[in-house]
Amino acid sequence: MGIEVLKSAIPDYAKDLRLNLSVLTTSSLDPAAAWGSAYTAALISKNTVVKEAILEDAEPHLSAEQVEGCKAAAAIMSMNNVWYKFNDLVSDPEIKGLPAKLRMNVMMSHGGIGPVLFETYSLSASVVNACGTCVDAHAAQLRKHGVSAQHIADVGRIASVVKAVSDTLGFDAGAPSS
Repeated sequence: MGIEVLKSAIPDYAKDLRLNLSVLTTSSLDPAAAWGSAYTAALISKNTVVKEAILEDAEPHLSAEQVEGCKAAAAIMSMNNVWYKFNDLVSDPEIKGLPAKLRMNVMMSHGGIGPVLFETYSLSASVVNACGTCVDAHAAQLRKHGVSAQHIADVGRIASVVKAVSDTLGFDAGAPSS
């Protein structure tokens, strides 16, 4: 299956997405960061076809631990992104001031893949989930680890393209045939 099959499935009205999938191999990111960001974005985007296609092409570039790290980042960001968006949206200062009281131990262990990759994958998930607080926090952590602005922007580009492809391929899924 892989990315080439995904490209062929993208309708002509979305051909820019087909072209933009090249970001997976032309970004400033090393392969583990690029493919892990794409796989994490695919997990969050919930399109099985996209998730399987990206994983197929990602597996040669990711260790089993890194694949699990993608899943760990996607899992914790699925919770954190909702919590922090809620906290941003609520206007009651008393509620805003309350601690999350949510377990986030994986953040300390970095999903077993180290802080830079885990923050990279967490950033990708946060971009797809559109959590500004989390995007900013992960970008700041990456900068503290010496990661370039281009690296952070490329994670955002990869996550954006994967999300758009996932959405687009889902537009007609389940539609009655005419």
